[in-house]
Amino acid sequence: MMEATMAAPVILTAGAIKELKRIMNEPDHEANSVLRIGVKGGGCSGLSYVLGFDKKEDDDIQYEIEGIPVVMKKAHGLYLMGMNVDFKEGLDNRGFSFENPNASSTCGCGTSFAV
Repeated sequence: MMEATMAAPVILTAGAIKELKRIMNEPDHEANSVLRIGVKGGGCSGLSYVLGFDKKEDDDIQYEIEGIPVVMKKAHGLYLMGMNVDFKEGLDNRGFSFENPNASSTCGCGTSFAV
């Protein structure tokens, strides 16, 4: 059975794509893992972002962004629709950042938000 690939609800910037592909080409990266984007309860604003490589689960929705396999729980799309994931390489600000149009408030760490 062939799986349908839908348009992703999140946007990976060129910087994020470059860093994710660099990670995927590391010798210790598991070839059959996929990028998981989601949310979880916690953090100083109520919800925190999930971004990391994981195994696909039966209830995941799968997308492909620039050749990167991405999975997300269907319910998480409500919180993440239209979100930009970027990777910054500055001296004082290196890492992934999240710009979420659905967040009513965020915290100083940039990884926690409220809706």
